Amino acid sequence: MTTDSDAILTVGDRDPELSKQLDDALTAFNAAVTGVSEQGAFSVKVVDEDGELVGGLTAWTWGGLCGIAMLWVRGDHRKNGWGSKILQAAEAEALRRGCDRVAVSSFTFQAPGFYQRHGYEETGRMLGIPGGHEDVHMFKSLAGPSEDK
Repeated sequence: MTTDSDAILTVGDRDPELSKQLDDALTAFNAAVTGVSEQGAFSVKVVDEDGELVGGLTAWTWGGLCGIAMLWVRGDHRKNGWGSKILQAAEAEALRRGCDRVAVSSFTFQAPGFYQRHGYEETGRMLGIPGGHEDVHMFKSLAGPSEDK
């Protein structure tokens, strides 16, 4: 048995081994509490005729929830509808993988309005983003309209 006096606290740079250990421990804890252990990840990618990245999205899935980690479109393609096409493809893939809801966050200087135009509803904000900005947390149900409405 270890006591607090036997423990050593250190602070350092990024530690990939620590990240993996924490991820494994939290994944096991979450599965034990929720009873849901299946998880996955996917991406959506658009390239131009030269193979250069136009835009893309990365996401994770867990227990019927899809979390959009990142969505980006190159500046010279932002008015061509690629953001919407990428988001719609991700929502279709989430549904295919059994997800019925999506969560995402976007800084106020990024694209919260874009997500809201696509049916996402704000669920909260994190204050303290540099420059006086906020991180807007949003949610969308992929299930059809509720029958009790």
